Amino acid sequence: MHPYSPPPRRTALCPARPSLPASGSAPQSRPRPRPHPGLVLSLTLPGDPRSAVVGRHAVTAALSTYGLRSHGWPAALAVTELIAVNAALTPGRELYLSLRHRDGALRLVLWDQHPRHADPDTLALCDVRRRRALWLLAAVVDDWGGDWGTCEARSPHQGTKSWAVLPQ
Repeated sequence: MHPYSPPPRRTALCPARPSLPASGSAPQSRPRPRPHPGLVLSLTLPGDPRSAVVGRHAVTAALSTYGLRSHGWPAALAVTELIAVNAALTPGRELYLSLRHRDGALRLVLWDQHPRHADPDTLALCDVRRRRALWLLAAVVDDWGGDWGTCEARSPHQGTKSWAVLPQ
């Protein structure tokens, strides 16, 4: 081989990929493609209000790619509110965003690392303030016929889970 000749052409990066049949031999059967699971997107974002822009753009792009543009406006607004409010409650701590389209609904979930308060009065006040801060989310989700809420995150997550469901 000449030192300047191009490397041999490969058909895949994975060496375990079945090779193409030699000419004249019986063709190999191809594995059947699995049905597509639908839209699933997960992001870890910094606890910074500017992360709302990143989350909004990621969600909008994913919805557009999966043919769910009709959910674009309410989902973009919902994710912006979820991230901005929760980033203000837990500044500097990571946020975890999950977006799924399943069973005819779009589900947005945001986990933050805001610790649960041991004192019941402080816990109640904190929950009231969080729900009031999410008033715009509540209005959009209600107008869309969906549901939303907040609760303590379950293991393996810590902190608080805020969510919104937007039906089709």
